[in-house]
Amino acid sequence: MLIIKNRLFLTIQCYSLDFLLLFYLNMDKWLNACIAIERTINIIKGINFNKKQSKKIAKYIIWFLIFSTLSTTIYDPIYRRLVDDDNDNEKRIWCIISYSKSLEKFNKFIHIFHFIIPFLINILSSIIIILMSTKRRKIIEKDQSYKNLLIEQIQQHRHLLISPIILVILSLPRLIISFISNCMKSNKNPWLSLIGYLISFIPPMLTFIIFVLPSKLYKEQFQKTIKNYGRIMQNRIRFK
Repeated sequence: MLIIKNRLFLTIQCYSLDFLLLFYLNMDKWLNACIAIERTINIIKGINFNKKQSKKIAKYIIWFLIFSTLSTTIYDPIYRRLVDDDNDNEKRIWCIISYSKSLEKFNKFIHIFHFIIPFLINILSSIIIILMSTKRRKIIEKDQSYKNLLIEQIQQHRHLLISPIILVILSLPRLIISFISNCMKSNKNPWLSLIGYLISFIPPMLTFIIFVLPSKLYKEQFQKTIKNYGRIMQNRIRFK
C-alpha cells in the first residue's frame, strides 16, 4: 500500500516474515504433539517412566523438529520477490510468491500435513490416556461398570480432547487463506482478511490457558514453580 517505502525493510520482510511465522507456528504444533506423546508414554509406563531418559530424548527430538520443519518450508522465501505496481493510478509494492504447479501441490500437501498430523497425534494420545486410565481404574474398582468409569475418565480428561479441537478451529482460517492464491485489491476493507490471518496466531498465545489451567497436574506444578521462584527471590533480597 506504499505506507512503508524503505526498500530494504520491505525486501527483508517479504523474504523472511511469512516464512518465519510459518516455521514457528508449525514448530508450536509439533511440540504440542510431542508433549501429548510423552504424556501418553508416561501413562502407559507408569512408575517405570524414566524422566532423565525422556529429557535426553526430548533434546534430540527438538533438533530433529527444527531441521525437518525448516527443510519442509525453506522453499517459501526462494520463490518470493517484490513487484512494483502502478496500475489504476495507485502505486503499490507487492510481495509476490510464484509456484509451479507441482510445487503448488507440494505446498498444499505440506500445509495439510503440518495441520492434520499434530492434531491426530493429540486426539489419539488423549483417547489412549482415557482408555488406559479407565482400564486401571477398572482393576482397582471391580464393582464399578466399565461404562461409568469411562464416562468419569472422559469428564476428568476432557481438556485433553477439547484443547486440540480448539487449536484446530483457531488455526483453520490460516490454512484456508494459504489455499487462496490471490491478493487483496483494495486497502479500504482489509479487516476481514486481516482478522482471518491473525486469528491463527491465537493458539500459541493461549497455551497457558488451554493446556495449563484446565489440568490439575499442570496447574499444581505451575503453582509450585511460582512459590519456589518467590522463595529464591526472597533469599536473594535477604543476602543483598
